[in-house]
Amino acid sequence: MTDQPASDATAAPELFTWEFAADPYPAYAWLREHAPVHRTRLPSGVEAWLVTRYADARQALADPRLSKNPAHHDEPAHAKGKTGIPGERKAELMTHLLNIDPPDHTRLRRLVSKAFTPRRVAEFAPRVQELTDRLIDGFAERGEADLIHEFAFPLPIYAICDLLGVPREDQDDFRDWAGMMIRHGGGPRGGVARSVKKMRGYLAELIHRKREALTAEAAPGEDLISGLIRASDEGEHLTENEAAAMAFILLFAGFETTVNLIGNGTYALLTHPEQRRRLQESLAAGERGLLETGVEELLRYDGPVELATWRFATEPLDIGGQRIATGDPVLVVLAAADRDPERFAEPDTLDLARRDNQHLGYGHGIHYCLGAPLARLEGQSALATLLTRLPDLRPAAEESELRWRGGLIMRGLRTLPVEFTPAEPISGKDDQGSTM
Repeated sequence: MTDQPASDATAAPELFTWEFAADPYPAYAWLREHAPVHRTRLPSGVEAWLVTRYADARQALADPRLSKNPAHHDEPAHAKGKTGIPGERKAELMTHLLNIDPPDHTRLRRLVSKAFTPRRVAEFAPRVQELTDRLIDGFAERGEADLIHEFAFPLPIYAICDLLGVPREDQDDFRDWAGMMIRHGGGPRGGVARSVKKMRGYLAELIHRKREALTAEAAPGEDLISGLIRASDEGEHLTENEAAAMAFILLFAGFETTVNLIGNGTYALLTHPEQRRRLQESLAAGERGLLETGVEELLRYDGPVELATWRFATEPLDIGGQRIATGDPVLVVLAAADRDPERFAEPDTLDLARRDNQHLGYGHGIHYCLGAPLARLEGQSALATLLTRLPDLRPAAEESELRWRGGLIMRGLRTLPVEFTPAEPISGKDDQGSTM
């Protein structure tokens, strides 16, 4: 790839290789010091600016001159359709929160924000705990597991499906489609696009069925899709495409971030035994304060979202002393900003008790992650339950054997093999005989 020459004679590090994916932080440290706003050619062929310092990142995330709408991208022919989720254009799923600006963004965000209020999330906590325990029951007696495939991945999928109102008998289909997205997220886009197309068809049918049920004056659902339909029918001007796109992006963005939070967070604890011991002692004493600050620190230290989603300059502007031209793509590197020594003391040290921790793991400004309260709940439940029920959890693979998914936006492990002393299950099967 082609990188803009740095200001000194030292060559910029190579970005977005498999070696870089395993540990991007040294390269990001170099960029923060030598080229904090850096133009590079991405593996897709798109040229974009990378913003790596904390102060610049906060500015860019909240700057209204940086649009989320891909229509503002002055894209060359070779970059056509490569700045978003594969398949979303053909599937007519573009009108979601990651691709729009005010006033449409304000209108759509208002419609779904009530699903993620602290009260609503607190009411959902027992279901998250139930899912957590049942997933652990699925492998507890074996004494070994792949925590990504068997735990971190299915937990948020089933949780977000419940929240949206996807019937239990259909949720395994969503698990399959989501798995295709994760497996191919850093590789061929065709696999992701096919899954997006299948998900779009299902969501259109589900919205139609729920609208018919509401029209027939059946018992109104309390799920998010039913809420979107009611809002549309009550004059909120929500089109069917907007409703489908909203459900789609909540599924797409709502599961992989939590997969990576649980996976990255567990791995960080396993490789920092003193921090893990402190957290286990705190949990054993019935205290949750260290768990809460600990999840925030894990989000900062090795968070699930490496780069914020795409932004496009609507007019010329300066970021960090660098001139950005109209139409240029800008990618804020959250992973770099959250280890900026100008903002965080000892940024490369994992400190679960860190208090001054205004990290950017869930963004900043009007596009701050809507599902952050739910993701925090899932992360806290998953980590606390794992460490309590499987207290001697340990890696079953060397660090050099682990592989990180290559991709632009997300950061997460492909697998996380672990071993532990076998434990008794604590919950039974449901009426359908599945673990869910």
